Amino acid sequence: MSETILLDLSGLKCPLPALRTRKALKGLAPGRVLSVICTDPMAVIDIPNLLRETGDILADQRTESGTTRFEIRKS
Repeated sequence: MSETILLDLSGLKCPLPALRTRKALKGLAPGRVLSVICTDPMAVIDIPNLLRETGDILADQRTESGTTRFEIRKS
């Protein structure tokens, strides 16, 4: 139950990463972790804004070599 779910959205452009992340979060049980990988630079704005709307928790965010990884805990 504690395993992280990986959502690789590499190559997708705004608004698809935020939309797909929202859809994935809807199906998660509280406490589960969703790890989202994005290459769209707008994701660093869109994903945190999405989480402010949904109330889910951004546990970690790292950008390296043009790829951003978000660790999101379902609230």
